[in-house]
Amino acid sequence: MITTDRKSSRSAYRNLWKWAVIAPPLLFFALVAGTAMGETSIPMDVVLKVLANKIFGAAYPVDRIDAGIIWSYRLARAVVAACCGAGLALSGVVLQALLRNSLADPYLLGISAGASTGAVAVAIIGLGGGLISMSAGAFVGALLAFAFVAMLASLAGGGTGLRAAGVIVLAGIAGSQLFNALTAFLIAKSANAEQARGIMFWLMGNLSGVRWADTITVVPAALFGLLVCIFNIRALDAFTFGSDSAASLGIAVKRVQFGLIAVAALMTAAMVSITGSIGFVGLVIPHAMRLVVGTRHRALLPASALAGAIFLIMADIIARIVIPGQVLPIGVVTALVGAPVFALILIGRRAAV
Repeated sequence: MITTDRKSSRSAYRNLWKWAVIAPPLLFFALVAGTAMGETSIPMDVVLKVLANKIFGAAYPVDRIDAGIIWSYRLARAVVAACCGAGLALSGVVLQALLRNSLADPYLLGISAGASTGAVAVAIIGLGGGLISMSAGAFVGALLAFAFVAMLASLAGGGTGLRAAGVIVLAGIAGSQLFNALTAFLIAKSANAEQARGIMFWLMGNLSGVRWADTITVVPAALFGLLVCIFNIRALDAFTFGSDSAASLGIAVKRVQFGLIAVAALMTAAMVSITGSIGFVGLVIPHAMRLVVGTRHRALLPASALAGAIFLIMADIIARIVIPGQVLPIGVVTALVGAPVFALILIGRRAAV
């Protein structure tokens, strides 16, 4: 048994080192691809010249319009996509560990829906009288949504094992529907036709309007979330065996749970306030990375962050080029990938019972 565990551990570390070597170059090439590809065809040499001019202070002659598209639009969009993918994937890892539920993610548990409601309430009806930002509104909405889901699951009896997982998922579905309905009500009541069309497109996940100013929100949120998660690696490993096991190791269960859930809500809220609701990233990426680097959070957290960043950049590229002359909401692309994976997880859970 000990020999088997050692072999498994060595295999996991080999996979981790392989991923650590492969992933950063993949992220770099994904950022370059996100900068080079889009609705307007721009030669790669022009892309590289613009990047050299902006980053290294070179003086290559390039068209000002091309330079604006590459630097101010495409590269900013790729950076925001990377941060959003990393943040949502990290949120999924945290929620799955704390809830011991392989189906937990910000979208399924209503956090994304609540964040959308908060952001729309600030943008459309002016909640807060202009004193709070969309990000702050999204954060409050995310916390309210998760509080509602937790309360509903508790009132439903909770339970243990598969029953607890089922109750939390059902409560999350109820919370998502409630806050999605509130969002639709706010739009129907307070938005004109043009606003309603723009917001509905944004709610499906949209990176079309992002600029460098948006990185002020998403970059700190993603980095802060990653650092907090890394600081709590031991607690996350313990929670995978249950709250009782975590408590026996001297972990302050309620304080750590609340803090990590708040961080997951913060990351989700920051991303939703910029890009709208993007589903399945927090569900698909952690499961895929467990197959690559194993279940230990020391490897799973950075691997999921990198994979989430790469995944969302590539999904955004597909959204821009799959239909000539039209940009799809990025949430459509992630759902087309995530829904089949979600179905496979459900089937796998049934086979394990």
